[in-house]
Amino acid sequence: MTRKLVIALAAVAVLVVLLESSAYTVAENEQVLVTEFGKIQGKAIKTPGLHWRSPFIQEVHSFDKRWLEWDGSPNQIPTRDKKYIWIDAFARWRISDPIKFYKGMRDEQSAQTRLDDIIDGEIRNVIASHDLIEVVRTSARVFERGDDFDDAQNEDAVFEPKLGREKIAQLVLQKSSEVMPDYGIELADIKIKRIKYVDSVQQKVFERMVSERRRIAERFRSEGQGKRAEIEGKIERELLRIRSEAYKTAEEVRGRADAQAAGIYAEAYNRDPELYSFVKSLDTYKSVINENTDLVLSTDSPFLRHLRSEK
Repeated sequence: MTRKLVIALAAVAVLVVLLESSAYTVAENEQVLVTEFGKIQGKAIKTPGLHWRSPFIQEVHSFDKRWLEWDGSPNQIPTRDKKYIWIDAFARWRISDPIKFYKGMRDEQSAQTRLDDIIDGEIRNVIASHDLIEVVRTSARVFERGDDFDDAQNEDAVFEPKLGREKIAQLVLQKSSEVMPDYGIELADIKIKRIKYVDSVQQKVFERMVSERRRIAERFRSEGQGKRAEIEGKIERELLRIRSEAYKTAEEVRGRADAQAAGIYAEAYNRDPELYSFVKSLDTYKSVINENTDLVLSTDSPFLRHLRSEK
């Protein structure tokens, strides 16, 4: 019984090993190739579920069906107008034909290396064929080109970019995609992640930008000073007008008041000339004479008439 049991257990173990070696599963995000002694057997298996193979002699190679990331290293590239810049780009790709991919690349690591060569090369070729302004702008709309881009251009010159950064990225995608089917790869998109001047010219560019902004600030300041002078001139004219009208009105009021006062004085004089003369003399005494006043007058002076005692 013991021997039969051992044989039975051994047989079961062998069957389990055979079943485990024969069966394999394909996930939803996978596509599989089966090779026998290095030769591909049949077509790629993309249906998820349980599948079978010949144990020990057939090998299963799994590849991702999803979109994968390619993130390139920053490269120093000269533009057509001799501006040296750093370009950092990324892309999305997937394995569209597992058979071609297996024959040409074998695995994703090799594919990433091949993508480095192809995409970086096309980026360099396209960037070198266009001016810096086309690389940094997102569109091809017309704008005023200043000293930041070309010393030979004056500040009023107008430059019309032909492409813009988005279309340049599409051009890189188009050229890179031409050779990708040979490797069983499909490129979905290529984007420029960052554009940066190299250190040797970055400081000079910053100085140009500062100079340009100062020039613009000085122009605004000059325009503001001109506007200020214009406003102050209007205010000064308005003040002169107001003062003139106020002086005219004041003089008219003063003239009417003087005329009215003169009329009142005349009326008072006509009513009682002696009393009027007495009151006016007292007002004069009050404004002229104090404790420190010395008067030298003749005895018959009218000024002393009301100060002399009548006997």
